Amino acid sequence: MAKKPSQQERSQRAAAALGDQKRAERRRTIRSITLVVFALVVVVGIAFGVQSLRGGGEVTASPAGQSEYGVTIGEEDAPHQVVIYEDFLCPFCGQLEAGTGEELQQLADDGSVLVEYRPFNLLSRIGDYSERATSAFAVVLEESGPETAKEFHDLLYANQPSEEGPFPDNQALLDLAVEAGAEESAVSDGILGESMVDWVEAATTAAQDAGVQGTPTVLLDGEQISGDPEQILDQINETVG
Repeated sequence: MAKKPSQQERSQRAAAALGDQKRAERRRTIRSITLVVFALVVVVGIAFGVQSLRGGGEVTASPAGQSEYGVTIGEEDAPHQVVIYEDFLCPFCGQLEAGTGEELQQLADDGSVLVEYRPFNLLSRIGDYSERATSAFAVVLEESGPETAKEFHDLLYANQPSEEGPFPDNQALLDLAVEAGAEESAVSDGILGESMVDWVEAATTAAQDAGVQGTPTVLLDGEQISGDPEQILDQINETVG
């Protein structure tokens, strides 16, 4: 005949069972949270990748050298044109610049291609860095000219922050502008005061009106091309010959 458990033993068993139940519930909760976070990361990553790498859309942009919202390198009578719509925070734009910047500069210097970079504010949902950096670019373009603006453009990408931040403040943008060759007295008020926000808004509207849906958007002789930086460069070189 089995011995009837005492009240103390019953209480201990009940406490142990309750502890096991709570631990199981915590494990289920942690797994659920992990799955939700992972799903969100995947969805966001896919959405951003599609947005940033989409190709083949109908983009009707003005020819290189004919936009009010960009900087050009090369000769106006070059036989080929490249237009690049970009956002200074977009990591794919940073990859494109790293993978094609020097080669495009060489093609422009050779007289083979007229290249126009058209920055605008695509990633406003992440924060205000895209707007501030583009405003600073516009200030340098207006006050210091296209050559310094292109150098500033390159430095913005060479020092591009992560989308997760932290983001450079306006003083850091001013320091890069001075490093690019701008006179501090000429651009300080405009960069620190974000005086070209209206220019940024107009550039963004112009990009949207042209049918640009993501960054980078690259057009070669008016036709949109896509791929990774090496593939884009291959298409340009193949056309240029």
